[in-house]
Amino acid sequence: MITSIFNKSKPINFIIVFIVTILAFLVARVGTVSYPITSAYVFKQLTIFGICLVTLIVFNFIITKNSLTKKNNYETLLFSFFLLMIVETTLNSNILLSNFFVLLGLRRIISLRSQKSIKNKLFDAALWIAVASLFYFWAILFFVVIILSLVLYTDNNLKHWLIPFLGVSTVFVIAVSISILVYNDYFAIFKGTPVVNYDFSVYNSTRYLVAITVLISFGIWSSIFYLQDIKKKKKASRASFKIIIIAAIIAFVVMLLAPVKKGSEFLFLFAPLSIIIANYIEIIPEKWFKEVFLWILVLVPFLLLSL
Repeated sequence: MITSIFNKSKPINFIIVFIVTILAFLVARVGTVSYPITSAYVFKQLTIFGICLVTLIVFNFIITKNSLTKKNNYETLLFSFFLLMIVETTLNSNILLSNFFVLLGLRRIISLRSQKSIKNKLFDAALWIAVASLFYFWAILFFVVIILSLVLYTDNNLKHWLIPFLGVSTVFVIAVSISILVYNDYFAIFKGTPVVNYDFSVYNSTRYLVAITVLISFGIWSSIFYLQDIKKKKKASRASFKIIIIAAIIAFVVMLLAPVKKGSEFLFLFAPLSIIIANYIEIIPEKWFKEVFLWILVLVPFLLLSL
């Protein structure tokens, strides 16, 4: 039943996604609201919620524009339910902004398959990822996706390999200039030295363990079939699907390196994972298994809310 609702793009799908996103946003703030509630607090929360919605809109645009799934809304549904599965992903405004800019960067990288305006796209992709790293340093690892995309497209033009570094340098120079003007210091705008934390004890709770198990197990299972299905795609679009896998791996590494582990770092994984799982759902031949598979992903977040 649920697969029949989301197997085609319909207005009701976006209403459901909107409601689930609001629920995730509100649940995350239960018990964290400071009293009295000021207008400044309300404005901040509305801004953060706006970032969540814009992220979903951009994500859906990337999928539609590049035909990364068939004409359905499985991926946006999954993204919203992942937010509900780990509601902490809606709390950290820096990570929300960083993830948003990473998506803008990935959009430009994926669009390289058209082989048009390559220089502009490489510069934009590097610029957006560099901006993302200003909000969350380890987002800079997504720069690897740009380099590997040039490998996938077997690009031997030396200028194309240098342009991404120019994009990062541009952001660095602008950031240093702003830092001098605002703080009278070269590097005050940067949020300290990079820190790595391998303490995963915060995940040692039933809610986190169930959520992580579901995400990783469903992600790995779907990835196996996703990789096999890439061979059946048109040759011109194969690189785009491989880029999604690379982005998922980088997102997982970012999670492992996260200096502060509070659950919000999982946000980087949601976009590529949603695409991978959505592609798998599309190729499941047994209708009953497709229903069960999707229902598990829909019901688990609600079950975790009771824990």
